[in-house]
Amino acid sequence: MFKGLRNFFKKTGPGIITGAADDDPSGIATYTQTGAQFGYGQLWTAVAMLPLIIAVQEACARIGAVTGKGIAAVVKENYNKKILFGTLFLILVANTINIGADIGAMGAAAQLIFPIDFTILTLLFTAFILILEIFTSYKTYARILKWLALSLLAYPITVFLVQQPWGEILRATFVPHLEFNFGFLFIITGVLGTTISPYMFFWQASEEVEEEKEKHLLRNGIPHITKKFIRTLRLDTFIGMLSSEISTWSIIVVAATVLHANGIFDVQTTADAARALEPLVQSFPHAGMLSKIIFSTGVIGLGFLGIPVLSASASYALSEALNLKSGLNLKLKKAHGFYGIITIATLIGLIINFIGINPIQALVFSAVFNGVAAVPLLFLIARIARNKKIMGEYRSGVLSHTFVWLTFGLMAISAITMFYLLAQ
Repeated sequence: MFKGLRNFFKKTGPGIITGAADDDPSGIATYTQTGAQFGYGQLWTAVAMLPLIIAVQEACARIGAVTGKGIAAVVKENYNKKILFGTLFLILVANTINIGADIGAMGAAAQLIFPIDFTILTLLFTAFILILEIFTSYKTYARILKWLALSLLAYPITVFLVQQPWGEILRATFVPHLEFNFGFLFIITGVLGTTISPYMFFWQASEEVEEEKEKHLLRNGIPHITKKFIRTLRLDTFIGMLSSEISTWSIIVVAATVLHANGIFDVQTTADAARALEPLVQSFPHAGMLSKIIFSTGVIGLGFLGIPVLSASASYALSEALNLKSGLNLKLKKAHGFYGIITIATLIGLIINFIGINPIQALVFSAVFNGVAAVPLLFLIARIARNKKIMGEYRSGVLSHTFVWLTFGLMAISAITMFYLLAQ
C-alpha cells in the first residue's frame, strides 16, 4: 500500500499540492462552521464547486505551462500597471491575512495537546516553516508538501464511522438550498473564497513553471511542452481538485452530524472544532483527547502545507512584477528578494495573531476576504486563458472558458449580495 501511494504521488505534482493546500486550516474552520451552523444546508456547494474549481485551476496551470511565466508576469506583459498592482494588492493582503489566521490556528490546535504558551508555539511554527521553505530544494520540498496532504484523511474516515441519515445527506448534496440572509451568504462567500482562492491561482501557475525547470523543459525561457504534458497537467489538476472537494464534503458532513445535530451551532474555539472528530476514536478510552490529537495533527500538518503555499504565491507574484529572480528551485543567495518577500509576509502574518483576534473567527474572515478578492482575478484569468496571442493552440476551449466565466459570475453575485445585505 505504501509503495502504491508513493508511485501515485510521483505521478502528481502542483495539482495535488494545490488541492490539499485548498483545505488549509482556514478551509477546515470555514467548512466546520458551515456544517455546525447550517447542518447539511450548504453541502451542495461541494458538488457545485467541483467543475468550477477544476476549470479555474486548469486554466491557471495551463497559463503557467504554456507561457513559462507566473500569472503576475503575464498580466504585466499584457495589461497596464494599474491592473497589475491592483491585482498584487489583493493577493498580498489576502495571503497575509490567511497566513496570520493559519499560524494562529496551528498554535491554538497545538495547545489542545501541549500546555505551552501560544506565543512560543507560533514563533516555533513560523521559524520551522521559514527554514523548511527557504533551505530545502524544490524537489524535496514538493515531496514533503504532497505527503502532508494525507492529513485530510481523518474526515472522510469519520464520515463512515458515524451513523448518517444518508437519504437526507444525498438530497442536500445534489439539491441546492438557499437562504437570503446575511449569515447564510457570509458563510457561503467564505466557502467559495476558501475553495476558489487567489493564492491557488498564482501558486499553481508558478509551480507548473517550476516543474518545467525541474524537467528541463524551459530553454531560454521558452517552454517546450507537448500535448501529453498538457494531458498530464489536466489529470493532475483533476485529481487534486476532486480530492479537495471530497475533503470539503466530508468536513461539512462530519460537522453537521456531530456538532449541528447535537445543538452546537457556533464553532468559537479549536476545541469546539476538534469535537467533530470524536466519533473517530469513540471506541477508545479518553476519546476526547484522542480526537484533539487527530484534529491538531491535521491542522498543524495542513498549516505546514498551506502557509508556504500562501507566502510563496505572494512572493512569485510580487517578484515577477518587480523583475526579481524567483523560484523555490533557487538557493537563497541567488534569490534574496524572493525569499525576503516570503519572510516578510510570514512575519506580518505572525504579528496579526497578537492584536486580539479569535483564531477561528480570523480563519472564517480570511476565507470571506478571499471570496471577494478572487472576483477581479478571475476576470483576468478568463481573458488570458482564452487569448490566442498569449496561449496559442493551448488557449481555453468553449467548455473551460464557460466554466471560468461562470465562476466569476457566481462569486461576484455572492460578494455583491453579501455586501448589499450587510448595508441593510
